Amino acid sequence: MKGRISSFQSMGAVDGPGLRFVAFAQGCPLRCAYCHNPETWAADGGSEFTVEQIVEKAERVRPYIKKGGFTLSGGEPLMQPEFAAELFAALRGRGFHTALDTSGCFGAGDTVREVLRHTGLVICDVKFARAGLFKKYCGGELSRTLDFIALTEEMRVPLWIRQVVVPSINDAPSDARELGRIAASYRNVEKLELLPFRKLCMHKYEALGIDFPLHGVPECGADKLRELQEVAERERAGV
Repeated sequence: MKGRISSFQSMGAVDGPGLRFVAFAQGCPLRCAYCHNPETWAADGGSEFTVEQIVEKAERVRPYIKKGGFTLSGGEPLMQPEFAAELFAALRGRGFHTALDTSGCFGAGDTVREVLRHTGLVICDVKFARAGLFKKYCGGELSRTLDFIALTEEMRVPLWIRQVVVPSINDAPSDARELGRIAASYRNVEKLELLPFRKLCMHKYEALGIDFPLHGVPECGADKLRELQEVAERERAGV
């Protein structure tokens, strides 16, 4: 079994609990306006790797990630569900903790279910908590992400929910409350995390000859992010 991988990160500190070995899967059906990894969009990009080759890479850094694990990110890893399932099964068989970093945009089909059978943690980026914004700025359907989240609850897979806060687009208290309401609806949510919109990716767009849609939008400040995080947490807690 082979899959297409854009790149690897030996010791990621923000891709799940502890230090992680991270593989960024190639291919994504969404076109999020704030995407940091446009090089992963094309399904035929990146390089092919076998499951065994990736497991071998993870084994090399095992001493450093023994309190963390392996994260499959992207791109969108669920574009390659059979590969993701086989990779996670192999890694869990070797004692690695597995985390899936996904938008959930493929919903709750049988191939997704098979991946989740071998997943220790799901990190789901709920791009926007309102269907209209999700469609406008990502080209996807919020309903499919919610179907996916419901499946993680059904299968009792621990879940972290994340969202990037973009000034003037989803930075109102009502947006944070809506995300908090979504998080409160599922019993397996362990963490709700808001992330700041940043423009560190602009050099990638320039290199690829692609316009960055949000080049004129300011980055999200720490105080604003802290305020919205508190709003979302209060809504999640029902206070």
